[in-house]
Amino acid sequence: MQQEPDKSGNLILKELHGHFHVIGDVHGCFDELLALLQKLGYEVYDDSKTGKYRVTPQEGSMAVFVGDLVDRGPNSPEVLRLVMDMVEQDVALCVSGNHDDKLYRKLMGRNVQVRHGLELTVAQLENYDKAFIDRVREFLGHLPHHIILDDGRLVVAHAGLEERLHGRHSKSVRDLCLYGPTTGELDAHGLPVRLDWAADYSGVAVVVYGHTPVREPRWKNNTINIDTGCVFGGKLTALTYPDHILTTVDAFDTYAESIRPFLQPTAH
Repeated sequence: MQQEPDKSGNLILKELHGHFHVIGDVHGCFDELLALLQKLGYEVYDDSKTGKYRVTPQEGSMAVFVGDLVDRGPNSPEVLRLVMDMVEQDVALCVSGNHDDKLYRKLMGRNVQVRHGLELTVAQLENYDKAFIDRVREFLGHLPHHIILDDGRLVVAHAGLEERLHGRHSKSVRDLCLYGPTTGELDAHGLPVRLDWAADYSGVAVVVYGHTPVREPRWKNNTINIDTGCVFGGKLTALTYPDHILTTVDAFDTYAESIRPFLQPTAH
């Protein structure tokens, strides 16, 4: 079962059932990711002979990454190497985040603004050979924008997705998965004003997402935001599904300063 989205950019794997460990925005925090995986019962071995990580989960478990593997943090290339190896070994799935997509466009030679942490990732990748860069480009270029699991009861998208769009594809659906809905205006920090799509969610599927840092994992209407801002000195969080157990690792350092204040948690 290699991760490969259909032509629409969706990855519908309803026949796959948990336990899933859905992991929030990593943003290059490699050491914290290793610590979190260890806490979740994964064994990670760096095989110097093959140049690949060998990862053994607990039986019946699989990791699912909500995207934004890269940028701002200290070691985006090793996060990519680990996640690519996990996906290749069928012990993980991953959706694209907006930062992953921007790195892909940069690697494709497109004109993108090298800021918001991308400049760090580009510099870090200079230490890796062309074969690795080519592998990263291929991997990022084939990431789905959302994944549907467990008979449709679990949906993972980087910025979330309202129920009527689950399993759908268009440029607007893809943009919603990567960036979330916005008003089209900019806030005082010069960033897009985001709409809280989860406030009106009434779907059966649990939607797990990240993208907007929160102090604590935020449940709202059968959705949960698990981007707890590890790269900003917060935590790296995993949601175990279907048990709804939260596992966290505190950031080992503050690697970047958040322009926008963290959202405060609200009740389940």
